[in-house]
Amino acid sequence: MIGDHTIPAREVPLGGLRQLTVHRTLPSRALPTIGAWCFVDHFGPTDEAMTVLPHPHTGLQTVTWPLSGEIRHRDSLASDVVLRPGELNLMTSGDGVSHSEFSVDTPAGEQMHGVQLWVALPDADRRGPAGFDHHAELPRIEADGWSATVLIGEFGGRRSAATVFSPLVGVELRLRAGTHELPLDPSFEHGLLAVDAPIAVDGVGVDHRLLRYLAQGRERVEIAAETDTTVMLLGGEPFEEELVMWWNFIGRTHEDIVRAREDWQEQAARFGHVDGHDGQIIPAPPMPELRLRPRRRRLEE
Repeated sequence: MIGDHTIPAREVPLGGLRQLTVHRTLPSRALPTIGAWCFVDHFGPTDEAMTVLPHPHTGLQTVTWPLSGEIRHRDSLASDVVLRPGELNLMTSGDGVSHSEFSVDTPAGEQMHGVQLWVALPDADRRGPAGFDHHAELPRIEADGWSATVLIGEFGGRRSAATVFSPLVGVELRLRAGTHELPLDPSFEHGLLAVDAPIAVDGVGVDHRLLRYLAQGRERVEIAAETDTTVMLLGGEPFEEELVMWWNFIGRTHEDIVRAREDWQEQAARFGHVDGHDGQIIPAPPMPELRLRPRRRRLEE
């Protein structure tokens, strides 16, 4: 069993184009998932624009949460939505979907800042229909020294209406400077992302942009911050299925990924079409020469 530890961030160009750089903490070498959360990208604050042309997904849900700036989402389901801070976009790929994301012109001085997350779909649901939901109103909790917005699941007695397929929680925490004790579901493992500034989690320092992993069994966590700050709390029951993840696809075998890539390159019907881009898409990169293997949890040495 993997114990509590801090996961570093690595810089990755979003969409394969060296424009908007994101800081990725999940998947990591030792830990591919926290619950069914399998992908954590933190972008900004930045003046760079998000310009991500149509691209495909399989076997997952995308969760987009802007902290500042606005994002226009268009997809192969005919969705066309401008996402604003405090609102949630949740797209379910099922067996195949495609979408684009572009920054919307924002007032002077306002930067792009937010997180983009993936949730792995269980095997029983991963070949189902695609779907898209925009949640403009989400449950909020106000407490002494902190507040919470519940994106996914239940926290502090409030439950989000967002549809997920495994036991999960996703929460934006806004903390005042000081030390705060917050409730946790002991059946879940959790991750805490230091979004704005360094924090301390149960006395362990966590630098800006890093993710602190907490194993199952905790009913509470203590978070200390020297300044007012934002923290993302992600958690869920450990996801026992082995995942093969490559580019924008999640499957269970190498062959799943090869088939998805070929279908995207051929613009197969499973991925549909995103209007408004004059046929432009992000092509899939070449497959690696080695056979893709499932990501597995590794014991700490």
